[in-house]
Amino acid sequence: MLETMLSEAFPVSFRRRESFRPLEEIVGELDGPDAVFRAGLAEGRVRIQKCGACDRHIFFPRVLCPHCGGTTLNWVEVSGKGTVYTATTVRQKPERGGDYNISMIDLAEGVRMMSRVEGIDPADVRIGMPVSAYVGNIDGTPGVLFKPAKV
Repeated sequence: MLETMLSEAFPVSFRRRESFRPLEEIVGELDGPDAVFRAGLAEGRVRIQKCGACDRHIFFPRVLCPHCGGTTLNWVEVSGKGTVYTATTVRQKPERGGDYNISMIDLAEGVRMMSRVEGIDPADVRIGMPVSAYVGNIDGTPGVLFKPAKV
């Protein structure tokens, strides 16, 4: 009875996992601000938006400024300088890749970005640690990663 109710209430695409496509297949079909951001990463460049109306930086990519509602959003390269706002260590078995960190990084431009700090033990990532951004590989896709900054 429950199966009948579910099949009437939800189309097949909502019930069958095989109907979903992996993200890797659809990334090339994306357009808009996110596609521009990802295209920059593919070129090895970390760019964020800056509003022409209020002069504030914006991340994640959008079509309207969240600060003033402006629509003149320009792309600018980041300085790469950041500070760890918070971090946590995700524990995994060594055969699954071992432990890694997930961090929130405050960029010098005033935006916050979720990423990882690479090049040190995940447990050694500290709040307030200065870091530098670079484009690295995250599961076969270009992404923004950070490493401890040389002070």
